[in-house]
Amino acid sequence: MPTKRITKLISIALATTIVLGGCGKNTDTNATGSNSDANSHKVSLTIGYAAGDPAAKKAIADTIERFEQQNQDIDITDLSENTSNSYLDWLKTKDAVGEFPDLVEMRDTEIFADAGKIVELPSDLIELFNSPPEVEGKVWNAPLAVNVPRGIIYSKKAYADAGITELPKTYDEFLAIQEKLRTSGITPLVVGGKDIFHMGFWVNKFLIDDVYTKNPEWNAQKNAGKVHFTDDNVVQAMSDYKYLFENYVDKGWLSTPDNQTVSFLISGKAAQLYSGTWMFSQIEEADPNFEYGFYAVPDRTGHTNIIGLPSPAGWSISTEASKDPKKLEAIKKFIRFFFTPEQYAQYLASINGIASTKEKVIYPTNDAMKTVLALMDDPKVTKSLGIDNWWGENLIPPQFRTWFYKKLQEMVLTDGDVKTYMEQVDTEYNNQIKANNM
Repeated sequence: MPTKRITKLISIALATTIVLGGCGKNTDTNATGSNSDANSHKVSLTIGYAAGDPAAKKAIADTIERFEQQNQDIDITDLSENTSNSYLDWLKTKDAVGEFPDLVEMRDTEIFADAGKIVELPSDLIELFNSPPEVEGKVWNAPLAVNVPRGIIYSKKAYADAGITELPKTYDEFLAIQEKLRTSGITPLVVGGKDIFHMGFWVNKFLIDDVYTKNPEWNAQKNAGKVHFTDDNVVQAMSDYKYLFENYVDKGWLSTPDNQTVSFLISGKAAQLYSGTWMFSQIEEADPNFEYGFYAVPDRTGHTNIIGLPSPAGWSISTEASKDPKKLEAIKKFIRFFFTPEQYAQYLASINGIASTKEKVIYPTNDAMKTVLALMDDPKVTKSLGIDNWWGENLIPPQFRTWFYKKLQEMVLTDGDVKTYMEQVDTEYNNQIKANNM
């Protein structure tokens, strides 16, 4: 993807951000004496990351604290995102007000790399990882973990009470389970729709089943005008999405935040949650005695398709920070610290993640996580990515994902015609392609 085009793309996106004003942590001090001398030798840096998952946020914050305790000469300001808006929008705002983090969890790597906001990962850090994905032939990220599947986290008690004794082998069998749960008097599914990122879990399940497993280059072909959201496979995927929400999802889904979905599950207000492995630790912290299981929802043919391919995401170093040799060295020191087996194991355990490092990392896993690992190791299971995880020619316009998810929310709430809504989606996508000169 041409640099000129991406640079224009990010410039347009940033131009739409309202500059809120303010500044980052001020490390300059007018103090005198030994305290001033000590501070003058400190290296100060900022770290920014997504905080949608409380367990991951705490794990990173704890790692930062442990690192500072062992490195008194380095002062870190934690800039973790704390809104329900998209992480991309949060980063754009940070950049617009001059607070772009020195070390940043990067998810939209290609956009920020071609806009000159981040630099390549130093070669002595690349060697820590197993074949990290490249963008334009370069590695920009220290991968926080391997992408893990999303699936059904279910209450074993709710399944037993509804007389469910076998897990589904096809999507139709999955729907039959939803009917049994509903008939038993419990809400089948809880969805944290207040947080827009959560909407992507179900959206991408259906897109992967009907679109990406059959055509991994669909995004690139859409960018070239060769396929459309009004095509039968996309309409089928979004029809399945709408049917599920209308019939089996808790009616308060739009006002339910992601971090409250666990309470629905363990309190018996809902029987299931469709999410990722990072929820396991939240469940166990909320109720250590709660019995739950995990499985990937099969498609109509009985095949299992999951998120599981690597994508260019993880810790990235800002261009501005890289210009300061002392700051760059401090950042590299933190990254090495983060991925040491002792520290990294604590992070992975908090999210039930899969290590991205060459060095083996071991932590205790439960039955649900063993199921996940088996899915990842099974060559018969198709691994894919969500709509916004692709890069290169498959990169979508930066504002489209959030717009798309909100449009689908509207479609469900208004009982809108799927084909009509997909016509609107197709038009919007084409307009964003033109606006961003893609």
